[in-house]
Amino acid sequence: MVSLLQRSLEQGAMSHAYLLVGPPHVGKMTLALDLARLVNCQGDESPCGSCDACQKISSGNHADVQVIGLNSIGSSNDKPRTEIGIDQIREIQHSSSLPPFEGRYKVFIIDGAELMSTEAANCLLKTLEEPSAGVIFILLTANESVLLATVVSRCQRLELRPLATSQVGVALSESWGVELQKAELLARLSHGCLGWAISAARDDSLFDERSQRLDRLLDITSADYEERFGYASQLVALFSQGRSLVQEILDLWLDWWRDLLLVKLGCGDVITNIDRKDVLVELAQGYSLAEIRAFISSIQAAGEQLRQNANTRLVLEVLMLSIPERRAVVNYG
Repeated sequence: MVSLLQRSLEQGAMSHAYLLVGPPHVGKMTLALDLARLVNCQGDESPCGSCDACQKISSGNHADVQVIGLNSIGSSNDKPRTEIGIDQIREIQHSSSLPPFEGRYKVFIIDGAELMSTEAANCLLKTLEEPSAGVIFILLTANESVLLATVVSRCQRLELRPLATSQVGVALSESWGVELQKAELLARLSHGCLGWAISAARDDSLFDERSQRLDRLLDITSADYEERFGYASQLVALFSQGRSLVQEILDLWLDWWRDLLLVKLGCGDVITNIDRKDVLVELAQGYSLAEIRAFISSIQAAGEQLRQNANTRLVLEVLMLSIPERRAVVNYG
């Protein structure tokens, strides 16, 4: 895809705005930074990755390349934000009207463009309708359906699709030296998003966090309603800090119950959580196919409702009530 953009640059056919669409950790930010390096590289072959401009962009210190997102808004003492506001967009609107300071192009990367408030999106739309020369906007989104259609129409859309699980496993093993068994597990957990798999291979805390969340899932599945509602309250508090954190947990739940369904159907070889196959086999005996399918639908519905800004507490409490009761399995051996 970088080579495609490189040809566009050589032909003078660069767009003033790009929309990069794909699931989290699929490589949207990597491609966006590659594009920023491409248009500002000082080397003979762009992007060279080694010139002063490329290195500054890689380290986040280039004056003409700016990343805008929830984490870039406000100071550490501010209340956590759940949306990209109009003030942040106004800042880049003003900055985009000025000529580049040290590069050929000013590049503004909006990470999580679907999190822009309506006012912020409309403000950005005005800038996209009347683009300045030497300015490129790159919008990253995992959910383009909530973006203003008029904003989408002003951008050149590029979709980044997950890799095959086997491709991720091979890449981890051959290019990053990950042990084969771990590479296979990370490849399945990544759902084809190589960026997450590489991060998890380098940082054990990501894998440890996943294990803790799975343990908590198992506790809540067998807990009484009081404990489930307490957990829902914890998720509500977490949601106020960043909705993506709760979505990650719901995705983990979805993976787990999908695995239960596959085990129930005799398809255990294609489950995601292969390191917990024995637990899944045991648990699957306590649920019917209908119960598993119904709860999978409940998780999917909760995720969609949260993306549509429904009442967070109500959505999560209803989800807790939807957890099927596991029946005791009698072994007549």
